[in-house]
Amino acid sequence: MLELRNFVKSLGDNVIEEVRPHRIVYSKSLTFRIFLDILPKNDSLVISTRSSRNESAAILTVKAVEEVEHLKSQIKHAYLTIR
Repeated sequence: MLELRNFVKSLGDNVIEEVRPHRIVYSKSLTFRIFLDILPKNDSLVISTRSSRNESAAILTVKAVEEVEHLKSQIKHAYLTIR
C-alpha cells in the first residue's frame, strides 16, 4: 500500500489524496477528478481506475506486491487522461 501511495503521489504536484472511512481516493486537482480509488480488504486491495467521467471504472483485485507493478502503467494512464 505504501509503495502504491508513493507512486501515485509522484505522478504530479496536483495529485490530491483523500482518506475516506473505508477507502482512499486520489484525484487530479481540487475539482476532484477521481482517477484512482483503493479499497483495502483483509488480504487484498480493490483498485479502480477511471480515465474519464463518462467511462465506467476498471476494477481489479490485487493480492500480491508484484501485481501492483503491473498496474502502475494503467494508473499513470488514468492520471494523464482524466478530465
